[in-house]
Amino acid sequence: MKLALIRRQFSATGGAELYLQRLLQALVRGGHEPHLFAESWEGRLDGVHLHAVPLGGERALRATRFADAVDTELTKHSFDVIFSLERTRRQDVYRAGDGVHRAWLQRRRQFAQWWRRPFVCSGGFHRNMMKLEARTFDPANTRHVIVNSDMVRREILEHFHFPANRIHLVRNGIDLDRYRRGQRNATRERFGIKPDDTLLLFVGSGWERKGLRFVLRAFHRLKAPRVKLLVVGKGHPPFAVPDGVIFAGPMADVENAYAAADLLLFLPIYEPSSNVVAEALVSDLPVITSSLNGASEIITPRKNGTVIADPRDTDAVVDAIRYWILQRGLAEMPPKHELSLERNVEETLAVLEMAAREKRR
Repeated sequence: MKLALIRRQFSATGGAELYLQRLLQALVRGGHEPHLFAESWEGRLDGVHLHAVPLGGERALRATRFADAVDTELTKHSFDVIFSLERTRRQDVYRAGDGVHRAWLQRRRQFAQWWRRPFVCSGGFHRNMMKLEARTFDPANTRHVIVNSDMVRREILEHFHFPANRIHLVRNGIDLDRYRRGQRNATRERFGIKPDDTLLLFVGSGWERKGLRFVLRAFHRLKAPRVKLLVVGKGHPPFAVPDGVIFAGPMADVENAYAAADLLLFLPIYEPSSNVVAEALVSDLPVITSSLNGASEIITPRKNGTVIADPRDTDAVVDAIRYWILQRGLAEMPPKHELSLERNVEETLAVLEMAAREKRR
């Protein structure tokens, strides 16, 4: 197959980027001809035809301008399948890895302070994104949609008239080998964690959306001196930080953070399907996360984690932390192959091949 793949910015790090990198490698190995359309990229992509789509201008217009520029570039070529990882004008397959923008805006308003709600998400960027999203989810412009959770599938059906039978669930996958080689003892020593301490872990940047304030609130309420919290990610919290919290900043070796920890605590207000849940499970960590995270669907309650209905329910979060401290080392993890990047790529390829067959008819 000759395929066009669309990703506005392609870098060597990040869950979506690693997914796309593995998919491109699989396409090249399979004898296919992948073409990547991107504003910018990092590193070498052997066997991939790169098409630069340079942009400029203010943030509010960049996504729309990229969609227009890619649409113009695509008219110069002929492809068996056009596969977009961005909200664009037309594609055979769209991967809704970022979820539904309308749903995200609803969550931001729901969780914002009352006096901020009229001003949340009122700018030109959000208006343009919603217009572009409506075009993407128009069944006349997109033949098939890949979602990474049933939560996102429900959101698409709620907000758009897109045929349910053209939405395909392909859950995220991660690099299993990476998260099996973390160094527990050396990493705990690095952050001053004693052997008998319980270490809670939060991983993620974009702390408003990912719920760090709820994690800190629960940790403060816990009042357990032998329990510590390691926060991995970029940013400076604009709120009070309790004693026992360690801010590590971004970690290139984040697998070591999982190895050092005993429990992942991640309470987003909106997350289509967070990779950190799978990364924790592969690292044999139970997970406490919110129902507003599509990855909560891979949690089996009381076996390998707890799903909190509302991340603001601090009492429920504290009870869950105490439960898993008592269950330390006893969690039952799902089969690792279900969380693998290879399984994810294989299922994605199946959708792309189906779309190519339909297009040839």
